[in-house]
Amino acid sequence: KNSAKAMEKELVTCSPQEKEKTVINRNQIFEIPQRNDLETKVIVVLGKAGMGKSILVQKICQDWSNGEFSQFEFVFWFDCKQISLPEKQYSLKELLLEFFVKPQEGSKEIFEYILQNPAKVLLVFDGFKGLHDHENFPRCSASQPEKDLCRIKELISGLIQKKILNGCTLLFTARPKDKPYQHMSKVDKTLEIVGFSPQQRELYVTKYFEGLPYCDSALKLIKECEYLFSHCYSPVMCRFVCFLCETVLEMGEKTLPSTLTAVFLKFFQQKIMLMQTDVTTMQNQESLATLARIAWCLGEKHQSAMKSDLLPSKEVKEFALKYGFFLPFAFPKHSDSEEEEFGSTFSDFVIQNFLCALHLLLAEELKDKNLTKYLSFPSKKKKPYNWLDLMPRFLAGLMFLQDDPYFCSLSNEDAKQSTKKQKTLLKYIRRLQINNFCPERLLELLRCIYETQSNYLLQHVALRLKPDLSFLGIVLTPPDVHVLHSVLKRSKKEFSLDLRNSGIDMQGLKALVSLRNVTSFRASLSDTVRLWQSLEQTKDYELLKASTAKFVLDPFKAKTMKDISDLSDLVEMQEKMMNCVQEASGCTSYEIPAIRNLRKLEFALGPACGPQGLLKLAKILAAFPSLQHLDLDALSENGIGDEGAKSLSEVFPTLTSLETLNLSQNKITDLGAENLATALPSLSSLKTLSLYNNNICDFGAENLAKVLPAMTSLRVLDVQYNKITGVGAQQLTDSLRKCPHIKNLVMWNPTIPYGVLEHLQQLDSRISV
Repeated sequence: KNSAKAMEKELVTCSPQEKEKTVINRNQIFEIPQRNDLETKVIVVLGKAGMGKSILVQKICQDWSNGEFSQFEFVFWFDCKQISLPEKQYSLKELLLEFFVKPQEGSKEIFEYILQNPAKVLLVFDGFKGLHDHENFPRCSASQPEKDLCRIKELISGLIQKKILNGCTLLFTARPKDKPYQHMSKVDKTLEIVGFSPQQRELYVTKYFEGLPYCDSALKLIKECEYLFSHCYSPVMCRFVCFLCETVLEMGEKTLPSTLTAVFLKFFQQKIMLMQTDVTTMQNQESLATLARIAWCLGEKHQSAMKSDLLPSKEVKEFALKYGFFLPFAFPKHSDSEEEEFGSTFSDFVIQNFLCALHLLLAEELKDKNLTKYLSFPSKKKKPYNWLDLMPRFLAGLMFLQDDPYFCSLSNEDAKQSTKKQKTLLKYIRRLQINNFCPERLLELLRCIYETQSNYLLQHVALRLKPDLSFLGIVLTPPDVHVLHSVLKRSKKEFSLDLRNSGIDMQGLKALVSLRNVTSFRASLSDTVRLWQSLEQTKDYELLKASTAKFVLDPFKAKTMKDISDLSDLVEMQEKMMNCVQEASGCTSYEIPAIRNLRKLEFALGPACGPQGLLKLAKILAAFPSLQHLDLDALSENGIGDEGAKSLSEVFPTLTSLETLNLSQNKITDLGAENLATALPSLSSLKTLSLYNNNICDFGAENLAKVLPAMTSLRVLDVQYNKITGVGAQQLTDSLRKCPHIKNLVMWNPTIPYGVLEHLQQLDSRISV
C-alpha cells in the first residue's frame, strides 16, 4: 500500500498539468537542492525515441572528460539495450570495470576506492526501455550485491534501493511511457527533452548543409514539405530527412517524398540498391526479409539487441553491418580464459520500426485480414505493440506504396497482392466507429491514414469526426498537429477543440485556431496569451480578433500559482488588446469574450499556496462581469483565512452576477466573518453562500444575522461545522424570521446542544440539522 501511495503521489507531481516549461543548462542537471549528499541521488531524463537522450549523456561524458562536473571522479555510461539481455548476469565490479572500461592494472584497488567513495561516482543507464517490465521489477536478493552475479534488473534495483553503492548518483534516460514507476517515489529529479523548436530545426538543417552549394535550396525544399519539416522536431528524424534531401539534390531531383513511409522506403533503396548488380539483388532482398523478421521477433519482446551468434547466417550479419542497420558490441568476460562474446543492436529505433512493418507485409504466414490487428487503434484494451510506436504508421503507408518502384526493388510482392491488402484496410476502416474513439486511438488512426495519402480514407475519417474533440492531457507533437490540421480542413463540420495540457507549440496552436471550421477552442492560458502576444507583435490583428472570439475559458479551475499568474496575464492582455483591435477595426471598446463569459471559477491551490494565491486572484476578479459561481473550496482546504476573506469582501461590489459563493474549509474566524458580513449585501444576485467547516463563533454568527434581511436574493446559507453555540444559533433563527426569501439554513454545529437545535428547527422548518 505504501509503495502504491508513493507512486500515485509521484505521478501527480509529474503530470502534464504540473509541468513547468523551463530551459535548463547541462550543468544544472545534477543540482538537487535540500538533498542529503550522503544518499543516492536518482535523476530521470525523459524523451521520446530519437529526441537526443543518448547524445545528451554522451555530451555529459565529454564535458566531464574536459573538467566539468568535477564532483565526480568516475563516470560510467551503459546502453541498456546491450546489458539487458535476459541470459546475462553481472556483478557490480564486472559491470563497471569489465563491461564499460577495463583498467590495465589495479582493478581491485580501483573498485575498493569506488566502494569507499560512492559520492564521487556517476552511473548513467541510457535507454531504460530495455528494462520495461516495471510491474515485476525484482528486488535485489544477493547476499553480497557488490560481488555476487545477478541480472541487470536486480543490480539496478539494488542501486535505486540504496543497497548497492549508497551515495552515488544515478542518471536514467527513458521514454515517457518507460518510467521506472515502481521506484518513482525514490526519484529526486525528472527532466524531459521536448525536441527542436522550428527555429532550431532550421538551424540544424543549415548546419548540416553548411559549406555545400545547395545549402539554401535544401532548407527551402525541406520547409516546403510541411509534414516532413514537422517531423524534424525530433533530432533523429531531422537527420534522416537531411540525408534524404542531400541525396535528392545530388541526383538533380526537386521534390521530397510526402510521407514518413516514403522517406524511409527511399532511404533503404538508396542504402542498399545504389551500387548493387542484378546478381546481388535477390540476395539483398532475402537478407532484408530475414533482417525484418529478426526486427519483429526482437520488437515483440521490447528488445533491439541480441547475441551475434544467434543471427541465422553470416550473410545476414555482414549485410546488416555493411549498410549500417546493425551496430556491434562486446560482452564482458567473467574470466580471462573465457572466450569473448559479441552482440548486435539495431542502429536506430526508426530502422527497427520500419523493418517490423516490412516483415508484417512480406511474411507469407500472415493473411491479409490479420494485418489490421497490428495497427494501434483497433483495440480498446492495452495496445500490444506501443513499444514499436512508428510501426503501425509504416505498415499502413507501405500498404499503399506496394506499387512504388522503390518498394518493388526491396521485395518480390506482386501488384495483385498489394491491391488486395489495400482493399482489406479500406474495408476495415469503413467498419470503425470513429466517433466513439478515445483521443489516443483517434490520433493513431489519423497518423496511419495520413501515411496512406489516400484521399478517400482521409475524407472518410474527416466526415466522421465528432464536433467536440478533446485532447486534454494528450501530448500533441508537431506532426500530430499537422495531421489533425490536414484532416479537419477537409471536413465541412464545425469543431470545438480542447488542447489544454497537450504540449502543443505556438505554431501548431496558430494553425488549428486559424481554421475557419474551428469555431471554439480551449488551450493552456500561457500558450494562448503567448500566441496573442505574437500576433500583436506581427500586427496580425484579424487573426488576433478571430482567435480571441473563439477562445473558451469557462469553467476555469486554478490548481497552481502559475494558473493564477496566467489568469492575471490574460486580464492584462485584454487591456493591451483593446488598443490593437480598436486600431484595426475602429471599435470603440473591446473585451475578450472568454473573460466576459467566465461563469464558474474554482480555486484549488491547497493550504500551502491558497492564502497567497487568493490575494492575487482578488485583484483581478472585477474583470469577470458574468461570474456566477466562485468556489474557493474545491475540496482543497485552501485556508485563505481572515486576510483572504477581507481581500475578497473588498471586490464584492463588482461581482454583481455572482449567484454561488463557496467559502468552505478556509479557516475563517469571527474577524473574517465580520468583514464578509459588511460587504455581502452588495452581492445583489447571490443565492447560495457556504461557510461550512470554518472557525466562526457566536460573534461572527451575530454579524451574519444582522445582514441576512438585506441579502434579498439569498436562498441557501450553510454554516455547518463551525464553533457557533446556542446563542449564535438563536440570533440566526431570529434573523431568519425577517427573511422570507431564504429557503434553507444549514446550521448543525457540534457546539450547539442537540435539544436547542431541535427546538429551533420546530420554530422554523427551513433550518436543517
